[in-house]
Amino acid sequence: MGKLTGKTAIITGATSGIGRATALLFADEGASLVLTGRRVDLGKAVEAECRQRGVRALFVEADQTQAGDCARVVESALEAFGQIDILFNNAGIVTKGTAESTSEEDWTQTLALNVTAVWRMCRLVIPEMRRAGGGVIVNNASDWAVVGGKGALPYATSKGAVALMTKSMALDHAHEKIRVNAVCPGDTFVERWLEKGYFEGSDPVTLEEAMRESAAYIPMQRFGQPDEIARAALFLASDDSSFVTGHLLLVDGGNTAQ
Repeated sequence: MGKLTGKTAIITGATSGIGRATALLFADEGASLVLTGRRVDLGKAVEAECRQRGVRALFVEADQTQAGDCARVVESALEAFGQIDILFNNAGIVTKGTAESTSEEDWTQTLALNVTAVWRMCRLVIPEMRRAGGGVIVNNASDWAVVGGKGALPYATSKGAVALMTKSMALDHAHEKIRVNAVCPGDTFVERWLEKGYFEGSDPVTLEEAMRESAAYIPMQRFGQPDEIARAALFLASDDSSFVTGHLLLVDGGNTAQ
């Protein structure tokens, strides 16, 4: 018996990084999984990996910024598994810029995925959780949800909104046995960090360069790993945190303690 045996979880942005790591960990803990993302080849691969762990898994191609896609994910989960016990709102985008340099397009896109999609998914699953007598929502926020982020105004703004959305929903639904919490990762290494243009400038960076940058400002002198964030999400999703709601769980190597 795993910590999530008998539970069905939806994980958005499950094709790579934190989403993939969480999907595999939840599978190891016995959950049936509905996985979403826009990259079908990667999504199908994660679906197969989860099934190899002996659980039921379904990948649903979806763009979380589209209301119809969000509804289709929830409908697919209910059709396949008949219940929704856990929602991990993981899909998101990191956007850089100041108030002056942020474009209308970047601002709109960031809020659409990082804020509106989170609210939309919660609005869809809460009635199902209420009918079932309870459930758990875990939102992926950021350490920049609680402190400012230099040169990342749209991203930090969106994650700050997720933090207060989490707390407000927790208060609204605590009496219904629906717990709502957020995991707040610091910089977490995923493959896209090595892609062209992710850091300042336009040149690709090596893993060694990325690690040197992290050592300069993170007290633990390294980036986090996706599986470390996944374990925090598991704590919030499982009965290990049965008396925890409205909480922002920082997993940031000490960055916000400075």
